[in-house]
Amino acid sequence: MSAEIRNLAPQAVWGYFYEFTQIPRPTGHMEAVTSYVKVFGNKLGLETLQDEVGNVLIRKPASPGREGRKTVTLQSHLDMVPQKNVNVDHDFLKDPIQAYIDGDWLTARDTTLGADNAIGAALAMAVLADNTLVHGPVETLFTVDEEVGMDGAFGLKPGFLKGDILLNCDSEEEGELFVGCAGGADLNISFQYKDDTFIPEGDVAVKLSLTGLKGGHSGVDIHLGRANANKLLFRFLKEAVCDYGARLAAVEGGSLRNAIPREAFAVITIPGDNAEALWELVADYADMCQQEYKGIEENITFVAEMVDLPATLIPEEIQDSLINAIEGCQNGVISMLHDFPGTVESSSNLAVVVSSEGVIEVKILVRSSSETRKYAVCSSLESVFALAGAKVEYGGAYNGWQPNINSPILNIMLETYTKLYGKTPAVKVMHAGLECGIIQGNYPDMDMISIGPDLEFPHSPDERINISSVAKTWEFIKATLAAI
Repeated sequence: MSAEIRNLAPQAVWGYFYEFTQIPRPTGHMEAVTSYVKVFGNKLGLETLQDEVGNVLIRKPASPGREGRKTVTLQSHLDMVPQKNVNVDHDFLKDPIQAYIDGDWLTARDTTLGADNAIGAALAMAVLADNTLVHGPVETLFTVDEEVGMDGAFGLKPGFLKGDILLNCDSEEEGELFVGCAGGADLNISFQYKDDTFIPEGDVAVKLSLTGLKGGHSGVDIHLGRANANKLLFRFLKEAVCDYGARLAAVEGGSLRNAIPREAFAVITIPGDNAEALWELVADYADMCQQEYKGIEENITFVAEMVDLPATLIPEEIQDSLINAIEGCQNGVISMLHDFPGTVESSSNLAVVVSSEGVIEVKILVRSSSETRKYAVCSSLESVFALAGAKVEYGGAYNGWQPNINSPILNIMLETYTKLYGKTPAVKVMHAGLECGIIQGNYPDMDMISIGPDLEFPHSPDERINISSVAKTWEFIKATLAAI
């Protein structure tokens, strides 16, 4: 299988991409992949630097006669989102990604592929290694820990880069030029409590499992109307508590702030006399979910099974406050952009709800192209959870990348793409967060564009990349570098 991937065209790009699939690189575990990139740069005899936070920068001199051209910075990130299907035996800290070809697509077996953003890094490495290309001075910036907190971009210091133009390779639609993106903010919410040790005699315990949802990227896919496992589970819990005497013992839903939650689980207790009726409610609820999300979600599964009684329960007051807050929490698309029709302006992703001893943690990612709207959404969510008695803290806020439709590099790339492929590329703003906005803070005069091949369902095990679009993106990058 590795030979098949390496033989895809362009071979240089796919060869480096394959190497990335063999290196464990979830966010927070960057040592192996940054070492790989540094060794690559040094072997080519190119200036290779690493800054304090771990970002790697490799510089390649201009082609003969083009030394006076503007410097282009090709930028991508090295980490990936570790998501896998339930009951899949895969350790993202040790195991390589099992990628395979499916028609004109490359995907992975039951895990994220990591094309977000290994393909951007592979394209940059191919530029560095190919001495037949025509270009001015080039530098490639490989940032670390983008997916959780954008730590690499935030840690980038003024003066580290020399580029006049930033070509970000982290967008996911070939034939489209992105000139702006949403900013974001994290909400960290917690309910503190003392465990309730009283369980009524005659109660039985049930584990609820909601699985099979598509999930996806909380920016790129938020407009698709996919189900949020946390919202669906708590909708059920509200009815189970109100009508069947259920008590909540534990909950675990979602795993990553920037991924739409695909699975959620809860352990509840109910009076034994209500067990049969609860089973009927579970079956009815599963049917309802499938009907409500018909055409969007094909594999929603909701099941219940008897388990041993838990040692403790979440206090009833906390349980009710949590359920009401989750039910009232805004989730999904909140507003749309007027200047870029069809583009989401603001959204909220109720990403994680998990209980442990004496605490329930809720994590939400808010995105918006408008700073004022972003904080309005955050304030609304804060109010819901504050009324429920929770502690709400903000973190990880970053600005969006404001569009510049008069940028010189935009005009060059519009003309270049049109000459190559006979059609004018669309100019768009992305709802997902790119590092461009953060980098722009320290490099305000840098002209920026984001491009990339067709990538579908990032941040989920359905992630796949279109093979033909990678070849088109490669040709576009080469032609762009020659035109600058």
